[in-house]
Amino acid sequence: MLALIQKFITFSLIGVALAWFLFFRDSHFWLALTGLLLLLLAYAFFLAVELLLVRVIGNQDGAAPPSFQQLAAAWLGEMRTAPLVFTWLQPFRHRAIPDQISSQSVLPGKRGVVFVHGYFCNRGFWNPWMTRLQGSGHAFVALSLEPVFASIDDYTPQIDAAVEQLIRATGLAPLLVCHSMGGLAVRAWLGRQLDLTRVHHIVTIGTPHRGTWLARFGLGTNVGQMRIDSPWQKKLEQALTPERRRLFTCWYSSSDNIVFPASAAYIAGANRHLLHGVAHVQMAFVPEVVTGSLALLE
Repeated sequence: MLALIQKFITFSLIGVALAWFLFFRDSHFWLALTGLLLLLLAYAFFLAVELLLVRVIGNQDGAAPPSFQQLAAAWLGEMRTAPLVFTWLQPFRHRAIPDQISSQSVLPGKRGVVFVHGYFCNRGFWNPWMTRLQGSGHAFVALSLEPVFASIDDYTPQIDAAVEQLIRATGLAPLLVCHSMGGLAVRAWLGRQLDLTRVHHIVTIGTPHRGTWLARFGLGTNVGQMRIDSPWQKKLEQALTPERRRLFTCWYSSSDNIVFPASAAYIAGANRHLLHGVAHVQMAFVPEVVTGSLALLE
């Protein structure tokens, strides 16, 4: 379903921009060109607004705000990464790389990975990670969480089934790698687990562990759950024992344009890594994050 929605958005945006250009190009060429660019690059403006909010609102927890140089680096990085994800990988390439769980592709003693994407995303988000793991002997399963705007709790059966698939395929507890809301979905699943031997480790990347200021503007039950210190968030926090906190590695950024303030993006007692000058979607594709996360397979 999400792939269809993002195909519609992509084609609609391109269609409106081209229609504007063709309508005005003969009589008002510069107006036609300006309108074309404004429509296609509107995301750049909204991203800039988000990053300015990061500097103003993200500083309310007493942390040092990101510098304008770091914000500029995050803006450029997200402008390269987000359009690729939302207009190509997810709408058109989400089935390009199948899950790797067959006995022919999995080597004995090699641990598997469950990939769990964030809000308004699907398994195509993880294509670069899955490409890297192809032929490695490591099994992997990448989820597409549906329904798109459901409660985060509704995703736990999908996660449990993926974990069970990898345990059967490898005989080992898997590594779970999560971006954004995916980390909360895994925490909701973990809260129902009595047997922690089913989990090797959990990596979260830009996850709003204590919510995010921007959630007040989103749509869906899951967005409401991601508001800062929401009742759902507080209930999730109560389930985290010291033993469970040690299962997590949290990557987060002082320039995250979606999850801020930055202090909301990690779990106390977890292993955590703070990045600078890196935006929300971009964070999942930084070589340091990819390499550091997959190193936990060994």
